[in-house]
This record gives sequence, C-alpha cells and structure tokens, in this order.
Amino acid sequence: MASSSPPFLKGVKLEFSGGCELLVHDHQQHVSVPDTLIPTGTTLHGLIAIVRDHYIAERAGHFCVAADSDGEVGKSTTSSSGPRLRPGVLALVNDCDAEVFGGPAYVLCDDDEVTFISTLHGG
Repeated sequence: MASSSPPFLKGVKLEFSGGCELLVHDHQQHVSVPDTLIPTGTTLHGLIAIVRDHYIAERAGHFCVAADSDGEVGKSTTSSSGPRLRPGVLALVNDCDAEVFGGPAYVLCDDDEVTFISTLHGG
C-alpha cells in the first residue's frame, strides 16, 4: 500500500546568521535536519517550535516569543498557537524573504533551506 506522501520532509537545511548562530548548540551556522524530524505539511510557523525545541541551546527568547505575546511589533497574523519569531529575526526560504511565500503559513517542502537572520545589534 503506497502512501501519497512521505511522513517526513527530506533534505531540509537550516542556516543561522547575524547572531542567531550564537543561540544554537555548538554555535553551528549550518544544520542539516534529520529526515525524521519535520513532518510533511509543517509550516514555517511549526518549524519555529521544532527549531526552538531541537536546536536552540540558550536564550530561546532571543529567537522566538510566545504566540500570545501582545503589544510587540511584528506580531504574527496567523491564528496558530505556538512560538513566533521574535521581532528583528528574519526568515528566508531558499534565499528569499519568507513573507513572499506567505510568511508563517508557508508549507515547507523537501530540500528547502531556511535561514534565520538576526537584524538586532548590541551597542
């Protein structure tokens, strides 16, 4: 009995830069995601929770905030629960601003490369 789609995405890669890499285990800038971690149909919004739970080693609040946080610029327009990117952290999908593809609602595909870039700078 053949399934219409595999249960997990294959070949997804993550990149962290602009300071986001400092939050990741071993300060990794490039991560190849195991083929058994991201279920087929996962949105960018859902990926944020997966990244937080599996890759962010410290200061998760510098990467994402609770979806029900109010009063912050850049609040997600999606009604989904779960974390959203912190204002000042950009997401790119295959080197293009994720907002072009629908932002948090974008459904990830096999071999996507998702880049998280912090635009916040200390002083």
